[in-house]
Parts: sequence; structure tokens; C-alpha cells
Amino acid sequence: MLRRQQMQQAAAEAAARARPSATSCCGLCEREVQQTTRHHLVPREEGGRYGATVALCQPCHSSVHRFLTNRELARRYPTVEALRAATELHDYLSWIRKSKVEKIRNRRGQR
Repeated sequence: MLRRQQMQQAAAEAAARARPSATSCCGLCEREVQQTTRHHLVPREEGGRYGATVALCQPCHSSVHRFLTNRELARRYPTVEALRAATELHDYLSWIRKSKVEKIRNRRGQR
């Protein structure tokens, strides 16, 4: 039963991506952007392959993975609300909400 729901969710997401739209809304910063990417709330490496996803703009998606490890994402931030409340992302979210940036280049830091 769970597999069927996951397949239906994937089909609905694919249909939504296929629909032409001028802008999309980022699930994290809530800005209107030209393009979004699919972010697994629990990373695939941590068992979230068929789990919930959220549409994020490229700067947010890149920054989430820049500031948080996959293990942290899986254990401490498995929802959009938890991500918005993350202290690691607080300064970034304050900045990006006022910005019109569509692309950003982040590199993971050495840990």
C-alpha cells in the first residue's frame, strides 16, 4: 500500500513539473522563482528515497546541503518547518528572502 502511495505521489510530482508555469514558489524561502528542484526531506542516503520531497529554488537547495549534513537533515530536519527553524540557515534565509538571486554557487566546506 505504501509503495502505491509513493508511486502516486511521484506521478503527481511529474505531472506538476510537466505543466508550463512562468514561476514556481520555493518551499523554503517562499520566493517566486523561475525554476525549482526536488529536495528529499530525508536524504536518499539516509533511507528517504521514496519519502516526502519539497520544491526548492537552486540557491536554497544548494545552501541546505552546504550548511547541513545528510545525517543532520535526516535526524533533526525531516520537515520544511524544521528546516525553516534551523539555526544554521537563519542568516541565509534572512538574506535570500530579500534577494532576487536565481543561481548561487556553494561549495561544501571541509568537515
